[in-house]
Amino acid sequence: MRGASANTYTAGIICAKVARYSERIDHPGRLMVPQRRRGAKGEGNWQQLSWEDALDEIAGAFVKAEQMHGSEAIWPYFYAGTMGQVQRDSIDRLRHAKRYSGFFGSICTNLAWTGLAMATGSLRGPDPREMAKSDCVVIWGTNAVSTQVNVMTHAIKARKERGAKIVVIDIYDNPTIKQADMGLVLKPGTDAALACAVMHIAFRDGYADRAYLAKYADDPAGLEAHLKTRTPQWASAITGLPVEEIEAFGKLVGTTPKTYFRLGYGFTRQRNGAVAIHAAASVPTVLGSWQHEGGGAFHTNNDIFKFDKRELVGSAMLDPDIRMLDQSQIGRVLTGDAEALRHRGPVTAMLIQNTNPVNVTPEQRLVKQGFLRDDLFVAVHEQFMTDTAKLADIVLPATMFLEHDDLYRGGGHQHILLGPKVVEPPSTVRTNLFVIEELAKRLGVADKRGFGLSEREHIDHILVNYGIGYEGLKREKWLDVQPDFDTAHFVDGFGHPDGKFRFKADWTGTPAPNRPPKALGVFGPHGQLPEFPDHVDLIEVADEAHPFRLATSPARSFLNSTFAETPSSLQKEVRPEVMIQAEDATALGIAEGDIVRIGNERGEIRLHAKIGGGTRRGVVIAEGLWPNDAHLDGEGINVLTGADAVAPYGGAAFHDNHVWLRRD
Repeated sequence: MRGASANTYTAGIICAKVARYSERIDHPGRLMVPQRRRGAKGEGNWQQLSWEDALDEIAGAFVKAEQMHGSEAIWPYFYAGTMGQVQRDSIDRLRHAKRYSGFFGSICTNLAWTGLAMATGSLRGPDPREMAKSDCVVIWGTNAVSTQVNVMTHAIKARKERGAKIVVIDIYDNPTIKQADMGLVLKPGTDAALACAVMHIAFRDGYADRAYLAKYADDPAGLEAHLKTRTPQWASAITGLPVEEIEAFGKLVGTTPKTYFRLGYGFTRQRNGAVAIHAAASVPTVLGSWQHEGGGAFHTNNDIFKFDKRELVGSAMLDPDIRMLDQSQIGRVLTGDAEALRHRGPVTAMLIQNTNPVNVTPEQRLVKQGFLRDDLFVAVHEQFMTDTAKLADIVLPATMFLEHDDLYRGGGHQHILLGPKVVEPPSTVRTNLFVIEELAKRLGVADKRGFGLSEREHIDHILVNYGIGYEGLKREKWLDVQPDFDTAHFVDGFGHPDGKFRFKADWTGTPAPNRPPKALGVFGPHGQLPEFPDHVDLIEVADEAHPFRLATSPARSFLNSTFAETPSSLQKEVRPEVMIQAEDATALGIAEGDIVRIGNERGEIRLHAKIGGGTRRGVVIAEGLWPNDAHLDGEGINVLTGADAVAPYGGAAFHDNHVWLRRD
């Protein structure tokens, strides 16, 4: 596959794993027929059955569960295995029509989106293509070479055409840092300390744009007073960065007005991530970088898209009294934790689409324990026999994105894109929409609004605010909906009612896209969130029993658990490993390739050691996600990750784990 050269953001470049997509669509291990479990869960004995029988059995199991425990006993569970609006989100229409348990999506964006919304009041920012017009591009909290290749396209263009400097801030010496003019490797969860020190330097050395601050910020005087003690020396002790590196970074961005801060999803993986991205976004405000083309901060364009999805998701049928269950706490939900269940009855039936929770969610041992319950019925609609599908009662074969119509929107860019069906699917696989529609018929809600529409009709309705439909978008291929300069750069004021950037965050009173419903309240130790940007140890701090910090960073050839089945990805990634800093390895008597045991209060697993990785001492990295059975003992890295509630609006802190480590 190739990218579209006419698209001004991708410029014809797509990531290598998607370029090899033919390996997935033609994979001999692809699921092709509906199957029913025979024998105990996880034994791997399956019986083929027809689509009609499979759907009848699923509907029957849902009816039985509702009769025994009420409608909330059924929990439709999904996520972003497909990013298409129709195929991903139609499951919510069935949920609301049947009053099934709600789904609070917490596993990906919550912490970053919350922290940024606290700062700017709106999830938008300078045109990502402006990176090419910058004099300094700061790539912070994302391994863009591996996960956002188009960021590198524009950053490198700025370097070639303008002599721009590329700064990369991350927790290990990954492929993106290797491309940097300045690479800052800090300890996990310490980003806010670095941001505070940079702002301290700006006020100390005269880089702060006081006129801009007076016009656009809520309390610059209060911030300056607060930062008096947040010196480079203070930050060095927290981050592990030498004072000289902090000073050099502060001077570079302070003397470069056109500095573009590209803030990544690494901020969503730490318990203090909302605080950290709020602090990072405060830096260009202190410097006045937002005023300049090629300056400011960008994380996502979520708020610029004006889709009408009311019919698609059945929002008119949503009952706020139906309980909402946290996606990240699926292990606790399925093992009967009263708080996770919102002090209501058990979940006894599930439909799972577009996600692989037995592999990708925290507290994996609890998750697996829950899926092994004899009284839990699970139907999984999937492309491959994933770790989750292996524990299902019914497995249904799903189409891939080239085999159905759908609508997509950018996350790191500003395009709405049509994904038309370009190849016919195998005759025995079905779309997500088909499954939802057929279950609606069997469950007696097919007459409700939103059901009975094709993908193309849904796309027409979603796009009503743009005056275009499926056929028009098919001709255009995409829509560029980037706001004008003044809107994107907040020239007319930031997104809060007073138009000010908020250094003083109202952590529990500010709207945010991921804010949980009122019935859930706010999460975690929100009372410890700081008034001004600051470092807070709301992280799993290393201690005597757990002297290391573990991050489960993305592998270059996988996309979460997707692509973990393709031959080229497996060949490139080789095997599950843990990266150990060389001095730490020597101290523990660990050599390259040794089998090590790594654990914490949640469990332990064994991995092969990879010496190096360019971390600070006391930090270990396990890139993934590998299937559970690729590991030595059949358990994956998420055995070690926690699902505790994260302040203030939830999230999953996959890179925030204290662990012990020893040679096996």
